[in-house]
Amino acid sequence: MPAPCRHLYMTDPHAPPSLASHSIFDEWPPELRALFDGTLAGADAGFTASLCAADHGHRVRTALLGAGELLAPDARTLAFALWPTSRTAQAVIATGRATLTFVFDEAFYQVHLDARQVSLDDVPLACFVGTIESGEMQRVGYARLTNGIAFELTDAQSALTRWREQLEWLKRAASAAA
Repeated sequence: MPAPCRHLYMTDPHAPPSLASHSIFDEWPPELRALFDGTLAGADAGFTASLCAADHGHRVRTALLGAGELLAPDARTLAFALWPTSRTAQAVIATGRATLTFVFDEAFYQVHLDARQVSLDDVPLACFVGTIESGEMQRVGYARLTNGIAFELTDAQSALTRWREQLEWLKRAASAAA
């Protein structure tokens, strides 16, 4: 009788270590801290993160964020900006929770945040400051994760100027929340 067929998935506890890599963190690893340091280093590559929050009806609301809408002012914090009337912003305000997902360095990241809105005068966006509750990195040895959602700026100069302004607002929000 032939041996039963077994499929190996990333979550398979019997998978050989060479096929899967998984780590958990509660502080930004140095390479992610550098990605979210406010220098817009990831802007040229079209880096995009998905920020998700469930509303009171348990519907997941999603905002796609670029490098100019994310800032890690320290090892456990992420400041982010959303349009104040967006369903995602309203869900984060209502629940105080959000999850950031993205692809970086051939790995999938998922970061759970406890977040609160920080009101700033004369800022048209809703600024939030979140603390890492937990983060996970997943990578497999049998395949390279080359990208997640990515964008191409149609007016790069205008977008980068706007992002630099937004990053200044996020720095203010992070300082106000500290």
